[in-house]
Amino acid sequence: MAKEKTLEDLFHDTLKDIYYAERKILKALPKMARAASSPELKAAFEKHKDETEGQVERLQQVFQLMGKRAQGKACPAIDGILEEGDEIAEEFKGTPALDAGLISAAQAVEHYEITRYGTLKRWAEVLGMNDAAALLEQTLGEESMTDEALTGLADASVNEMAKAA
Repeated sequence: MAKEKTLEDLFHDTLKDIYYAERKILKALPKMARAASSPELKAAFEKHKDETEGQVERLQQVFQLMGKRAQGKACPAIDGILEEGDEIAEEFKGTPALDAGLISAAQAVEHYEITRYGTLKRWAEVLGMNDAAALLEQTLGEESMTDEALTGLADASVNEMAKAA
């Protein structure tokens, strides 16, 4: 009979999921930066790419704390969200609405990450993995700030420019 799955198994499984997602996001961000027309949005995507590299390193530390090898597990959710972003970039290329669409796609990614990191942090706390919880908390804070920065960019200029055209 198969061993009963525990919260630690679920934590490890979800960690693999977000590790895969972060690595996919790392590949997508330069494409999104190239697609953006607003210099501020390009800069935001480039800044987030640097941040994401640090987040991947923190995830590797969490795997290490668990005594496990850092490895991803295919995540259909992030694949779908990133695919939607590619479609927006393609369909709205050269239009004033492009940047608004790219921000919405990026925020869908951020919201996915926020839910994952929030859950992982809580589980780490429940499991008494305080070092892991602290690493996950740091990333959760970064993801929330990125989401707020994207909202600020949308509100400051991008949405009005998209509407005005």
